[in-house]
Amino acid sequence: MALHRVARFADVSETRGLEVLIADTKIVLLRVGDHLRAFQGECPHAGAPLADGALCHGRLICPWHKAAYRIEDGALCEPPALDSLKRYPLEVRDGEVWVDDQPMSDAHTPPADDARTFVIIGAGAAGTACAAALREKGFGGRVLLIDRETDAGYDRTVLSKFVIAGEMPPEEVPPLRDEHFYQEQRIERINAEVTSLDAENKTLHLSDGQSLSYDAALLATGGTPNPLTLPGADLPQVFVLRSKDQAQRILGSAKPGQRAVIIGDSFIAMESASSLRQYGLDVTVLARHAVPFAKQFGDAVGKAIRALHEANGVVFHTDGEATHVEGTTKVEAVHLDNGQRLPADLVLVGIGVSPATGAFTGLPMEKDQSLKVDGGMRVTDGLWAAGDIATFPLNGQPQRIEHWRLAQQQARIAAMNMLGGDEHYLDVPYFWTWHFGKNYDYLGHAATWDEVEFKGDPDHPPFIGLFGKEGLVVAAVACDEERAIAMLAERMKQPLSVDEAWRLIRDLN
Repeated sequence: MALHRVARFADVSETRGLEVLIADTKIVLLRVGDHLRAFQGECPHAGAPLADGALCHGRLICPWHKAAYRIEDGALCEPPALDSLKRYPLEVRDGEVWVDDQPMSDAHTPPADDARTFVIIGAGAAGTACAAALREKGFGGRVLLIDRETDAGYDRTVLSKFVIAGEMPPEEVPPLRDEHFYQEQRIERINAEVTSLDAENKTLHLSDGQSLSYDAALLATGGTPNPLTLPGADLPQVFVLRSKDQAQRILGSAKPGQRAVIIGDSFIAMESASSLRQYGLDVTVLARHAVPFAKQFGDAVGKAIRALHEANGVVFHTDGEATHVEGTTKVEAVHLDNGQRLPADLVLVGIGVSPATGAFTGLPMEKDQSLKVDGGMRVTDGLWAAGDIATFPLNGQPQRIEHWRLAQQQARIAAMNMLGGDEHYLDVPYFWTWHFGKNYDYLGHAATWDEVEFKGDPDHPPFIGLFGKEGLVVAAVACDEERAIAMLAERMKQPLSVDEAWRLIRDLN
């Protein structure tokens, strides 16, 4: 053991972590009463500095994407991280804090002592989180991960934010898990597509002719981008964006100075507008709403994001709908029903996704073809669903929410319940969106509110806004207020009055 003196005990606050260095290793010290803990200083998900996170209800919440860890031992509580924190041995001598430069040994793979086979269909955010959670919780049986993409699951959120901006090459998109993890944890990856599922007999059939039997299964096939169904939509420069391959094709076609028309004002559409503009294209957004994201963020923030886009040269059209894409062998323009012609070299379609549930006929489905699940993500006996394909009860109402972190939370719940648990979703939905170098955080899922109040100005971040209904916080939106949102991500799990929320935010500073 090689101990290094890193701080005085009195330097470590009970309200936030303290980052210290041993050579090039960043470590965060956390204090609860008279006890200290030392953990890795950067979040295992994307490298956020954990000393900038929030401490709330015995948890450390990452400032960037709101992964949560138990302060007691660093155990993972909430994704998008898939790993617990590395913990370092620590001693306090005469008021000085000494930390070992080597972390404690990690837990190992559960022994293969279980005859059951669990199958996960889909290896994106939800599927990978479920596989990791099953091993984390001690399941020693077979885990089969079936995916139609050849690459192992990867971070799809960066495609619209960074890849098509030219800031991250497609080959550098981070995998959710590296190959070593799958081998070490005995997770068998199968590159195939499920063609049908017999829930009663717990059997599924693959496109390569295989049939597989399972004891428990998770459906996590995600969403399929809604295609453009207009004349000319089959031209080679008309794109959707959901996969690494699609991002690669967009980059192969896009050239600085070209004209891009983006059809739709979804989060993918608007992030893509930001990215393609930063890549050097002239960008026009054919929007359905005069104020983007007003339904989620309210008018003030929606107008601020539109103004940010316009200040960076994005042009909005909100008074017409596309009728056809002009061109014979390549895209030349998009025509609108009001007679306008928008010259274009490239068209990107961002008009939402539909649940990829075509292989699951016979299961209980909603009108949008999503699968109906209970609060524990269960579809029927031995079968669970998570992510974009699941309609689940939230605050007593059926909801389908297309959030990356939520899909992972649901998958972890499903994993526990596949192992015989009785876990339910009791969390606060969270997502983030990126525009011209600004990250906007959103907590909650509010259809309506009767008050909204801001600290700071949405047009000039930093700011945070609280949406209230009958005196309670139902949602929060912010830019450059990461620690406050991290604290609220934990605190909003219980009813929180608007007044109390503002007091907590003030006390952080």
